[in-house]
Amino acid sequence: MEPAPFVRGCAFNGTSSVPYPRADPADTRIPRDTWQTAQLPVGVRLEILGEAEALDIAYITATEDLGYRGDGAGRTFSLWRGGKLVDEEKAGLGEGRVRLALGGWPGDERAIVYLPEGMKPTIKSLSGVNGRIEPAPADQPRWIAYGDSVAEGWVASGPAYAWPAVAGRQHGLDVVNMGYAGAARGEVASAEQIANLEADAISITHGTNCWTRTPHSVDMMLAAVAAFIDAVRQGHPETPIVVVSPVIRPDAETTPNRFGATLEELRRAMEAEAAERDVVVISGADLIGPEHLADGIHPDDEGHRILANVIGAEVARAVRR
Repeated sequence: MEPAPFVRGCAFNGTSSVPYPRADPADTRIPRDTWQTAQLPVGVRLEILGEAEALDIAYITATEDLGYRGDGAGRTFSLWRGGKLVDEEKAGLGEGRVRLALGGWPGDERAIVYLPEGMKPTIKSLSGVNGRIEPAPADQPRWIAYGDSVAEGWVASGPAYAWPAVAGRQHGLDVVNMGYAGAARGEVASAEQIANLEADAISITHGTNCWTRTPHSVDMMLAAVAAFIDAVRQGHPETPIVVVSPVIRPDAETTPNRFGATLEELRRAMEAEAAERDVVVISGADLIGPEHLADGIHPDDEGHRILANVIGAEVARAVRR
């Protein structure tokens, strides 16, 4: 079967070289580093119904270089059903095929297959083994999750454990992951792309890259947050928006950047400016502790689980009000 009807989490049209982009390939205004990370199909997945015993997936992967995330960027196809990991198979480089057990669940129980996203896969076809499969209905509320490396899933042990993926499973949300590692600084071009997408809820969770990657002063942060939210609002005047300031980062909390701003000050600026608008504001300062940071910056699996519980619950409440 053709894969397109099964694909979820991809809001933009693909190209011959980037089948599942997470930013608009036609928008040349976005920074180069944003486009580089947007080429990874983070959060892109297959969603299936059916009573087949197993699912066969034919694929092509483009690389084995997973960079800083290592195996956490995904080397396997993993199938989840009923909130549980049912089966997992390693992907190879180049053309290949995997078979994943569907676990004997009722045919109307949605199965979610997470991809080896770091290997830049392209899905060629799907087929059921000893039974039928069909695309799951595209009827879940769509959630656009904009953010940085934490939203992208760094450094969870696999794509299925990134907090947006966990929250999507828990609350039945069609999450579109627009997390850009090292590259999300609240650019207006990204806000305008979000404004043009269909969405039932939006979360905005960047900020740490404004401390050092592209350093901001407090005044710059105030202006950038205002512009980003206002640009999103122009396309979504009634859509619920949840804004979450950066989670704890011990090396940055009280250390001034080149413009004299600490992460603590930038966090407060983000919260203050967002609070002036019709959005839900969550402070990231105390959501997780240093013990949940696998590398001093990014959450481990438990940290991602906590973020999913808190942020995901707020997004779900906003959708269903």
